[in-house]
Amino acid sequence: MAKESAPTGVQSIDRASTLLIHVLEAQQPPLLSQLASAHELPKSTTSRLLGALERQGLIKRDRAGAYFPGPVINRFARQRNQELDFVTRMRPVLESLAKKTGETANLAIVGNGYVELIDQVDGRYLLGATNWVGANVPYHCSALGKVLLAYGAVKIPPGKLEKRAPKSITTRARLLEELELVRRQGFATIDDELEEGLVAIAAPVREIDGSILGSISISAPAPRLTAKQFKEIGDLIIAEINRAHYEEEKKVGAA
Repeated sequence: MAKESAPTGVQSIDRASTLLIHVLEAQQPPLLSQLASAHELPKSTTSRLLGALERQGLIKRDRAGAYFPGPVINRFARQRNQELDFVTRMRPVLESLAKKTGETANLAIVGNGYVELIDQVDGRYLLGATNWVGANVPYHCSALGKVLLAYGAVKIPPGKLEKRAPKSITTRARLLEELELVRRQGFATIDDELEEGLVAIAAPVREIDGSILGSISISAPAPRLTAKQFKEIGDLIIAEINRAHYEEEKKVGAA
């Protein structure tokens, strides 16, 4: 019989993590006794650790006492599946935009405190191309983020607005004016706001009901993409997104 002991904080984390992995990978939902036996832990210790995981929503029990992945895990899995589906659906749009403009195309969604860039296609111009996927990009100084703010997908973050580059917007009043402009013209722009010498144009990607799923941008060094081209690129992004929606609707209608 396993001997009860007082585990350290690190030991408790290791044991809880091991139990969570067991529950997630099990072919059949395990019982407390099975988990205790498999990991050579006292039932009291196992029950305490499982209780902590259950309180955090990482696992749950059925009426028979078997353990399943909890709501937090399931919600994360659904979000990841939706994200992968979104990337798959929008990849042709990014590829077409990158080919037509020669510049970098990005896809973004709402993230935790920052714009979450989830896909990127580089154009033929490698000079100035940066891989933004996974980078911490503030909403207020990126074209992708301005779109998400302008159409209500996310609220303006509280506190002082970070100055990332010479022309970063740092006051809420000025940002509100900018977001109104985004809504009027249908796309957002930045020029020296995220990085010095970087310009970008972005437009929204909508669900059928009009809600915002994310945003798509084209970015380039300032010498290659001037303010005179902003509307042309903005209209192109909107057109490519609309074309993708039209093709998707045709497929649904033909099914």
